[in-house]
Amino acid sequence: MMNSADNSLEARVAWLYFMEGMTQADIAEKLGMTRLRVNRMLVEARTSGLVSITLNSRFATCVELEQSLVREFGLKDAVIVPTPDDPDLVPVLLGQAAGEYLSNLLETNRVRGLGIGWGATLRETIRNMRAGRYPELCVNSMMGGLTHGLELNTFETASSLANRLNAECQYLAAPIYAGSPKSRDIILAQDVFRETFERIAANDIAVLSIGDLSLRSLLVRYGLPRDVTTDELVALGAVGDILGQFYDADGHVIDHPLNARAIALPLDQLSRIPTVVLASGGKNKTQAVAGALKAGLASVVICDEDTARAACEMARSGKASRRPAPSQRRRSSR
Repeated sequence: MMNSADNSLEARVAWLYFMEGMTQADIAEKLGMTRLRVNRMLVEARTSGLVSITLNSRFATCVELEQSLVREFGLKDAVIVPTPDDPDLVPVLLGQAAGEYLSNLLETNRVRGLGIGWGATLRETIRNMRAGRYPELCVNSMMGGLTHGLELNTFETASSLANRLNAECQYLAAPIYAGSPKSRDIILAQDVFRETFERIAANDIAVLSIGDLSLRSLLVRYGLPRDVTTDELVALGAVGDILGQFYDADGHVIDHPLNARAIALPLDQLSRIPTVVLASGGKNKTQAVAGALKAGLASVVICDEDTARAACEMARSGKASRRPAPSQRRRSSR
């Protein structure tokens, strides 16, 4: 009979094989064991019920980290998954975890309003949610969208989720950024937008992701106005954004006019929403995740193990660096 250490090792072998697509030879080399032992563990995982469609086990290190995050940052919940060797798999694996978490949340709670942001992780989240029928649920986008075509736009994100859940869908029919703070105020003063933001603020659940200031960020690549550069945002201490609003290593919104141009729920109003799920990870987002933790911008965090652990240390020590590597910055063409 296997002990807890053997169970954890078997779970890790199964994860690498079934979730990350590694070969048995690669797993054997990575974990320092024979290929025969890897094969036997995979057979045992299948026959014992550890592996069916999903992986029915949790790593002790991930569970411990979840508990630490909940305890130290006052979260309702945390879901941590092992960090894959391939960084491109991070949004895929986080999407699987977030999809399962949200499906369970909807099936066990009465939810009337669900707001959603955008991004690769949230796209994977929707793909991994169980289809359902929620005619009383309203899915709504919590920020404006791009003014030019892109698969990952806020409009498509909201409609895809609503279709999967057979729910009502309402858009925030505006760009991510207005031309100026004054024009944003004029837009939001209209009755239709005032009602939209009242509905957004009344959501039961918000499902959001984090952007950073590297070229991996969709907002940096496609959404920033041409009159704004990442250099000027970084100079003011920006480490990431949520809903198009940039904040510093302490999670405080930076003093830049761009934030006053964002057509989205202000970050200081997120606390009005009972459950704010923040699904994001990857080494490039460590500083941004740390800032969000320090500021209490989420009540549920879904992240990968390496990023969450490093972000937790940063948030705990207050030593998060405020500047990304120069090679990661985007210089905007004016």
